[in-house]
Amino acid sequence: MSTDTTRKEAMDATPTATLATPRPDLSRHRDFRLLWLGETTNRVGINITTVSMPLVAVVTLNASTLSVSVLAAAPWLPWLLIGLPAGAWVDRMRRRPLMLVCNLGSLVLLASVPVAAWFGMLTMTHLLVVALLNGLAAVFFGISYKVYVPSIVHRDQLQDANAKLQGSESVAQVAGLGGGGLLAQGFGAVSGLLANAGTFLVSALCLLGIRSREPRPERPPERTPLRQDIREGLQYTVRDPYLRVLTAYGTVTNLLLTAYQAILPVFMIRQLAVPESAVGWLLASSSVGGILGATGAKRVTARWGTARGLLVATAATAPFALLIPMGGKGWMLAALAAGSALLALGVVLANVIQGAFRQRYCPPQLLGRITACISVANFGAIPFGSLLGGVLGTALGLRPTLWLLTAGLAVSPLLLLIGPLRARHDLPTAPATAPGGS
Repeated sequence: MSTDTTRKEAMDATPTATLATPRPDLSRHRDFRLLWLGETTNRVGINITTVSMPLVAVVTLNASTLSVSVLAAAPWLPWLLIGLPAGAWVDRMRRRPLMLVCNLGSLVLLASVPVAAWFGMLTMTHLLVVALLNGLAAVFFGISYKVYVPSIVHRDQLQDANAKLQGSESVAQVAGLGGGGLLAQGFGAVSGLLANAGTFLVSALCLLGIRSREPRPERPPERTPLRQDIREGLQYTVRDPYLRVLTAYGTVTNLLLTAYQAILPVFMIRQLAVPESAVGWLLASSSVGGILGATGAKRVTARWGTARGLLVATAATAPFALLIPMGGKGWMLAALAAGSALLALGVVLANVIQGAFRQRYCPPQLLGRITACISVANFGAIPFGSLLGGVLGTALGLRPTLWLLTAGLAVSPLLLLIGPLRARHDLPTAPATAPGGS
């Protein structure tokens, strides 16, 4: 059976994907609104934790720069340990029940930190364990979430859906990162983790309210070994020329982004003397660019096409990363904020285009495994990036390290020129042949 036929049958099996079914605007699509609300609320909490966790380590536990970097790496380590088998498992089961379990597990984990702090029992080890296990839940939730979206909305609405989700994620960054600093100043850094626990509850309730019946995952006539399923997804991803180059670009970008972000709070607090309450707002400055990137994706792709628009967006914004290490005290903080915002504009715009491309392009029965392979490469780079930032920051100093890392980000779009993207106006909606096939 051909890839196109398989995709058509999978679409026909999904009630919301039938061409004869009227497709409401996503703002009036009840199930998408619930998913959107739950994920946005949860993202606010996650971004509060992004500020609160390092502040707990730096302010409450007086952790070193390297310890803070290790803490930043811990949530991403599970992608390297279990990301590939997680993708195969997700392809074998319903996604919504799995997402609910992940939400409730994260709720309990994050609530344990303020409880331990109130009893005077909080340690760096406790923080690391919570970060690691919460990251494990995020692996399964993240893969399931990306595979679940196409079962709710029609494939023609995927770019709009991804743009809305990415845009609200950027808004959540503003609210979460800024709110995290205010919570830390008013109620202590651990209060942010309690707030994040509450957002996981909201996300779970929104998932429970979705009415769409999720299609059963395709089951082969004979149960294949997990290792064979993993290999099939990995081979598809590595052999496909578009997925290969986009994965390489995402991996390098994530490595450099995370490396500088891991030391940025330490740089702002210890070298620029930024108050705790302002750290979150400065970190949130990138979200302004993220909002513009999400809302502008449709216009960019309409003018330049999806492939060329991706190249233009990344090449035009990445060099502004060099403004970040120019940041200083007083009005020079504006350079840091502007660099972060313009860099995020390109990153989010690229994420919107790539997200819709993968959901349309990849065979549905392989989407979980392909998503896992890409995520393992992209997110697996994050713990190494966090450790790289900590090691370089300790060895070279914080500002020289920021210069080195942002210079790498400035030239990273050159990777997209390796492969077929540079010759295309639009990204394809289906592979011409199976990767590696004749």
